[in-house]
Amino acid sequence: MSNLYLVLFLFPFFLLIQQQWCLQLLANVDDGFVRVNGAHFTLSGAPFYANGFNAYWLMDVASNPSQRSKVISAFQEAVNSSLVIGRTWAFSDGGSNALQYSPGVYNENMFQGLDFVISEGRRFGVKLILSLVNNFNDYGGKSQYVQWANERGQQLQNEDSFFTDPMVKGFYKNHIKTILMRRNTITGVMYKDDPTIMSWELINEPRCPSDISGATIQNWISEMACYLKSIDGNHLLEVGLEGFYGASSSQKNPNNAPHGTDFIANNQIPEVDFATMHSYPDQWLPNRDNDVQLHFMQRWIYDHIKDAQEVLQKPIVFSEFGISLKQPGDNIHQKDQLFNMIYSSIYRSARAYGAAAGGLFWQQLVQGMDSYKDGYEVILTEPSSTVSLISQQSKRLRLTWMRYLTKKNDKAKQTNRNISSF
Repeated sequence: MSNLYLVLFLFPFFLLIQQQWCLQLLANVDDGFVRVNGAHFTLSGAPFYANGFNAYWLMDVASNPSQRSKVISAFQEAVNSSLVIGRTWAFSDGGSNALQYSPGVYNENMFQGLDFVISEGRRFGVKLILSLVNNFNDYGGKSQYVQWANERGQQLQNEDSFFTDPMVKGFYKNHIKTILMRRNTITGVMYKDDPTIMSWELINEPRCPSDISGATIQNWISEMACYLKSIDGNHLLEVGLEGFYGASSSQKNPNNAPHGTDFIANNQIPEVDFATMHSYPDQWLPNRDNDVQLHFMQRWIYDHIKDAQEVLQKPIVFSEFGISLKQPGDNIHQKDQLFNMIYSSIYRSARAYGAAAGGLFWQQLVQGMDSYKDGYEVILTEPSSTVSLISQQSKRLRLTWMRYLTKKNDKAKQTNRNISSF
């Protein structure tokens, strides 16, 4: 048999082997982890778009077994409204009921509360974004880390030393490792191996007013992102940014103010998988009327989606947004306007296979949590125009993902039929 005939004879078998190998790769990817492919999330091999909620309190409440029904209710009510991404704290630093009493010393009861949160997220099919430290003093934050270092002989004058001091950075790296290597007492799965966790967040809303050039935070993100990824190659990573632009583009920021972060440069770090932005017009532009606030937000949303799509080429999540109804004269119509603007922008992007992947409102509570109310809360079982808006928008975004998933499955079936025809 000539070489030409041999090649022609064997070619279909080579093709069959190649196709089976490709299908095997697809099967391996379909392991429940959310992944990134260019400017898109993928789940089960299809582009993934979904809205969600913030509930920072989940671990804290779940640390008391008698209160765990509130955690269950939160997940159930979220899923009923097609909310399948939850963002919450995986930190609580210092104090009598902390997760981390002091550097490396942990509260097992609080850790078991986090175990419960993750196990319930798994049971309800909710993907979790877990934040690892706070920029602000609530639940300890970077100031607590600096205080711990000073108690051990350092002489740090500024809480921004969190980003530069070797001892402080060592404390934080140890926290990263402790969280990632934790074995869940309920599921038996190590956190770093659990697909229920969608992503780690390095720090909630980092700011560095002592260095508005952005160099300090840029170096810190790069170092910590590399360290985290050296332990955990399964999960996505995001910084926790509010979306503020760097000093050279600070005119895009609320009141043109720089904050020591840079939406573009920070998210261009290779280990950072996707971008985040927050939206709080009532906090950022407190003395402006509603029309001015909404006009700013419209531009804010447009710029970030465009930059994520064209410059970063990474997905973007609206990981916090809200308007408070705590003060007299606050208007639910204004809140609905903001929510609708954000959700509609995400949906249009998703329908066009764009970078905007989902929105997580601040914050979800359930019945019986009055002490956690901050004016921004949404209780999904209390009928309101905002609750209806959240549910309607989240259901149609969920359907967008389902359409992509159906297309992917149809293509896989066609490939299988093609293989079986040989």
